[in-house]
Amino acid sequence: LGHFGNISRSHLFRTMATTNTNNNNNLPKKAKQKEPLRRVKTKENRSKRGDVHGPSTVYLQVAGAGSRDNAASVYVFSEFNRYLFNCGEGTQRLMQEHKLKAARLDNIFLTRLSWENVGGLSGMILTLKDTGVPECVLSGPPQLVRNWIKQYKHALRTVRPYTEETYSDDTMTVYQVPIFGGFESLFPDYCFLFLSLRKEFVCHLIFFLCPRLCSERRTAVRDSSLVVAFACKLHPKKGNFLVAQAKELGLPVGTAAIGPIIAALKDGKTGLAHISVCTPTDPGPVFIIVECPSEEFLGALCTNQQLGRYQTGGTDDPAALVVHMTPESVLKTDQYKKWMERFPSTTEHLILNEHACAIHNIRSHKIQAQLNMIHPEIFPQLKAYKTKEPQAALHVPNVRAECLLKFQLRPVMEWQRLVCQGEKYPEVVFLGTGSALPMKIRNVSGTLVNISPSQSLLLDCGEGTFGQLCRHYGDDVDDALSKIATVFISHLHADHHTGLVKLLYQRERALATLGKPFSPIFLVAPVQIMTWLNQYHDCCEEILSHINLIPNKFLCDNAEVPKQRTKSFIQAMLKKNNLQRFHTCLVRHCKNAFACSFTHQSGWKLAFSGDTMPCDAFVHIGKNATLLIHEATLEDELEEEAVEKRHSTTSQAIGIGMKMNADFIMLNHFSQRYAKIPLFSEDFNDRVGISFDHMRVSFKDISTFQWRLVPWLSSMMSPALMLKEVSGLAEIGSHGLIFFAN
Repeated sequence: LGHFGNISRSHLFRTMATTNTNNNNNLPKKAKQKEPLRRVKTKENRSKRGDVHGPSTVYLQVAGAGSRDNAASVYVFSEFNRYLFNCGEGTQRLMQEHKLKAARLDNIFLTRLSWENVGGLSGMILTLKDTGVPECVLSGPPQLVRNWIKQYKHALRTVRPYTEETYSDDTMTVYQVPIFGGFESLFPDYCFLFLSLRKEFVCHLIFFLCPRLCSERRTAVRDSSLVVAFACKLHPKKGNFLVAQAKELGLPVGTAAIGPIIAALKDGKTGLAHISVCTPTDPGPVFIIVECPSEEFLGALCTNQQLGRYQTGGTDDPAALVVHMTPESVLKTDQYKKWMERFPSTTEHLILNEHACAIHNIRSHKIQAQLNMIHPEIFPQLKAYKTKEPQAALHVPNVRAECLLKFQLRPVMEWQRLVCQGEKYPEVVFLGTGSALPMKIRNVSGTLVNISPSQSLLLDCGEGTFGQLCRHYGDDVDDALSKIATVFISHLHADHHTGLVKLLYQRERALATLGKPFSPIFLVAPVQIMTWLNQYHDCCEEILSHINLIPNKFLCDNAEVPKQRTKSFIQAMLKKNNLQRFHTCLVRHCKNAFACSFTHQSGWKLAFSGDTMPCDAFVHIGKNATLLIHEATLEDELEEEAVEKRHSTTSQAIGIGMKMNADFIMLNHFSQRYAKIPLFSEDFNDRVGISFDHMRVSFKDISTFQWRLVPWLSSMMSPALMLKEVSGLAEIGSHGLIFFAN
């Protein structure tokens, strides 16, 4: 264990949670000496047994990912011990929110004495003291005891000096590796020494022989010339006893006599073939924590022989994981990249720095979002910071840190995220969900269906649809436009088709900007639309070359046979969108009004009503749809008005979905009298949702959240109800928070 030599041995500081005996009489009872924690007793008993075999479960988990608002910190768990590497401001709050129990910590390691690493340490020490943790080991640079820890001497009992032995406990052995950067600048008069002597030796020599000089110099320049890396090796773990094989060998499995035999087998003390009844011993992987705060440390880091032991060609087992608490400016240097590449290809690299942009304090964002619904100006939405510095291109297996990202060191070495992303496609983006005319909350009809990463289909194209695309996709709008291959127009009311011309021109511009070849879209629409397009083409601008018309009527069941040109358009449209079939039917609205349904080659089916009263023909073509998008223009109490205007009420739309046996029903095309939210029907259930402009959902999750939104939506959109429900925000919040779009 001592193969690193004296130069690399740990400078350890053991802190003890104690009670000031002189003041005990004046303290409340709860502050007096606590009964030893049960886990502490268990730890003591394990130490008495002298069991040096490693734990069965060990994992490393990101607490703070290194963003500007959450300094880099890493939590390591085993069933025997808990460790924390660095403790910046906010670390304790993060651990409390994500149930990484600070009260169980017995080891804290600091890579450098910067505020990024120690800003939360004082609070953590006091918390450990108050919770009755009797012993905590603090490891790091030697300035801890001289310059900082003295302020908390009431929480300390002993200090392990820099020359003490390497730290080891029930889980692992930790080697501290000092790395000195730019130390020559502190002592310019002695620079000749550095040409012939190792920096580590010179630094130790100066520290021990000239403490006053060293102290004065370091204080004068706020010394930051030392960082400490940590090489951590897990203790070997005994193999597991194989019950089935033991029974075959006639061992007394299931009796009291088997206990001593198992112990002897695992220790290799019997004459039996050990390999046949026990799995091999796990020798214990190595992981390394390293911080390289600036290029000043690069030379010392890249030539460090102690860390080199774990690289390709080294004398020890190669590292399974290297955690880099390194800024992007250093990470992108060729010298640092080459140092990373000297580790074998099996080594994983975890990077914690300012490029982390994931939200850490989720609960805080959730509460703020709830309060924002009450008063957006008093309770503004919280924002996430993203660095503008480009990300370094690395040629080693690497993962960018996220809060709670976990690397399982034992039993299986692999990454684990708490949330697994499912398939994104197909994806539906609601661009306009209102009827009749555009309003400030809802635009008129337009629904984008992203069929795949390269193909999209647009259902209706009311006025302002392109503007909605711009607001939704921002700088990526050209890419979104270039993917639209088909547009379906249900009927020729203005709120369903007057955005088409601008969309066609902007699509042409997008294709040219992206350097893609131009191709007309397939326009599936009532043939009467050509009267309008021909008139615009003749009187205003050329437009007809942008479309290949497929009249809706030719996609109905029992339709007349179209001409060969239209047939070829239909086949090309199906092939372009990977569709098995595309059906239309006449519906009960104005003349030449159509609904549609289309089935993808992978099996999913989408049905779109356009504008209609309840219609059996639509039920037929939409049978067993994966998703039904149905208009619900009016509330149930206005059924007579719905008949007069030939629209559907909320309950009627839901009823069509039930007859159709649709997996999920998304209501759409709401009267602008319900600008924010429609009135809910008693027929609402977990298969029914309501659409909003810029809402984006994929089929994999569309059925999991909508019904849970009802309490939220009622509270958010109804001022009177909002005030009534303020006291019940906590209850409403239990349904979770859904962000509809970016």
